[in-house]
Amino acid sequence: MTMRSQKRTSGGSVLLEALVGILIFSIGILALVAMQAESIRNTTEAKYRNDASYLANQIIGRMWADRVKTDGTSNLGSYSHYAGGTTVCSPTGAASTYGGVTDWLADVNATLPNAPANKQQIVVGANNLVTVTLCWQTGSSPHNLVVSAQIQG
Repeated sequence: MTMRSQKRTSGGSVLLEALVGILIFSIGILALVAMQAESIRNTTEAKYRNDASYLANQIIGRMWADRVKTDGTSNLGSYSHYAGGTTVCSPTGAASTYGGVTDWLADVNATLPNAPANKQQIVVGANNLVTVTLCWQTGSSPHNLVVSAQIQG
């Protein structure tokens, strides 16, 4: 075998090795891009969960501070918002017209994506057990947060 024939047979294998190396590198880069996209999606979802928790605690705080009217009677019933129904994010009943609730609902709608007032629920139950349910939707994924608190009268 001459020197010339050895070069011809090894020249094709180097090109093939280079192509396989580029393929493996490209798959690695695509995996990194996919991981970055998933990381951004998870960070956004965590932000919305954090915002929802803050908003639920905010309305419970308002209820705690405003629980008694000037005449000494309970004011918690004014906060009741779509208090009927047992299906999460499909409440029934009447909307609250109380200013503290309507202002809060505007904050919820401005903070969480696709979070209309008719999907949010505030239930004032027996012994002043308050349950706040917040619902929002990102893309096609619905989310909800339920927070309960006992407010002493």
